[in-house]
Amino acid sequence: MAFTEISVRDAYQLLADDPAAVLVDVRTPQEWNLVGVPVLDAIGKQVRMAIWTEYGSGTPNPHFVEQATGGLDPSTPLLFLCRSGVRSQGAATAASAAGFTTTYNVSEGFEGDLDVNGHRTTGWKHVDLPWRQG
Repeated sequence: MAFTEISVRDAYQLLADDPAAVLVDVRTPQEWNLVGVPVLDAIGKQVRMAIWTEYGSGTPNPHFVEQATGGLDPSTPLLFLCRSGVRSQGAATAASAAGFTTTYNVSEGFEGDLDVNGHRTTGWKHVDLPWRQG
């Protein structure tokens, strides 16, 4: 595996503890606007936004690695976040293949997996980590 799995709580702690660590949200603008986005103001950071796949079609973004990692040193710890931790696996793998040595998949994602009732109850926005709507 080209990346390490990390929980949302551990991801936030790593971002807080390591000044070089960067969070990359790989969801779509529709998700950012309608569902919400992580907020890292309290730890003095900004989230990088880079679309992994296009909304609806699932077409890969050919400029993803450049958009997600542009200007960063290959030793920068990169944490990738999507809705539930699936798309971000591909994003973390792509960054690793591009030469980034420390990549993480935020396994619970922003919203988390569906529970038995079809509700998302895990993930960044459900465990009291900072976020805002659109």
